[in-house]
Amino acid sequence: MEFAICFKGFMDPKRARALVRQAENAGFSYCWMYDSHILWRESFMAMAMLMEHTRTMRFGPCVTNPNTRDWSVAASMFGSLAKQSEGRFDIGLGRGDSAVRVMGKKPAPLARLEEFAHAVKGMVRGDEVQYGECPAPVQFPWAEGYELPVWIAAYGPKALSSAGRVGDGLILQIAEPSICNWLAGQAIAAGKEAGRDMSNYKVMAAAPAFFGTREECLEATRWFPAMVGNHVADIVEKYGTDRPDIPPSLTAYIKDRKGYDYSKHGQSDNPYLDFISDDIIESFSVLGDEDAHIAKIKELEKVGVTQFNIYLDNGREEEIIARYGETIIPEWS
Repeated sequence: MEFAICFKGFMDPKRARALVRQAENAGFSYCWMYDSHILWRESFMAMAMLMEHTRTMRFGPCVTNPNTRDWSVAASMFGSLAKQSEGRFDIGLGRGDSAVRVMGKKPAPLARLEEFAHAVKGMVRGDEVQYGECPAPVQFPWAEGYELPVWIAAYGPKALSSAGRVGDGLILQIAEPSICNWLAGQAIAAGKEAGRDMSNYKVMAAAPAFFGTREECLEATRWFPAMVGNHVADIVEKYGTDRPDIPPSLTAYIKDRKGYDYSKHGQSDNPYLDFISDDIIESFSVLGDEDAHIAKIKELEKVGVTQFNIYLDNGREEEIIARYGETIIPEWS
């Protein structure tokens, strides 16, 4: 099991540097950052800074999208960060959520997401790549053959198929083991059907972790199922709720959802939290004492999750990292 942290670009730079150093020393192997350039400061500049203060930790956006940057600019940035970090750079990729919707734009079609994944991997590797309306192929003369790992965020059947056929890993913003098992199984099956070797395919469960009483944990993480809910609402709108490849437990909780404020994306003061039940919060997150955290992560591991990524958005970030380093990560040493 790999352990990761994830935070937003509004964190003070001095504190961010201290957190990644602490996390690396505690045994965390990844630092992911939200990529939503209007809501928070540009994440790739922060990652470049943080790379200089770590030795082994890998970095990447969780997640970027095909619509906010020219593809050659994105690929040049990815390749440059891979070079600067001596090969410690991945990307998480989605259709585009808060980064585009806060501007009133729509997420990218899955065909565009797949094309982007192939194009940027090729350019970072050093291949000639023809894309979009460019009259001539793009090739970086400085590229050195880096194989960019691409993790794809997905929930719906078609997106899961894309993740399995195109991605090196799957990002699931949820820590409910049965749902992770169901969704990851579809991505892996799609990859196998496409003839890919899925033996090293990675599956991330990204969710908040918090220590404390039940009431403290619920209050600190109530925002999270609402953030997941805006993705699930897209699935319900497109596919309905009666498909065998969509878990009823994933869709049932948004029945009374009334909206979502993207200016408050991933924040506890989002006004659209009333539909979230306590049971859903507990199911979707990793909460309680150390023993409860270990038990939940072992459940995730049993269903094929290979990385637990902690959203550090609830406060007590230094305490959470310290307790994981002292008690929880050593269970997998």
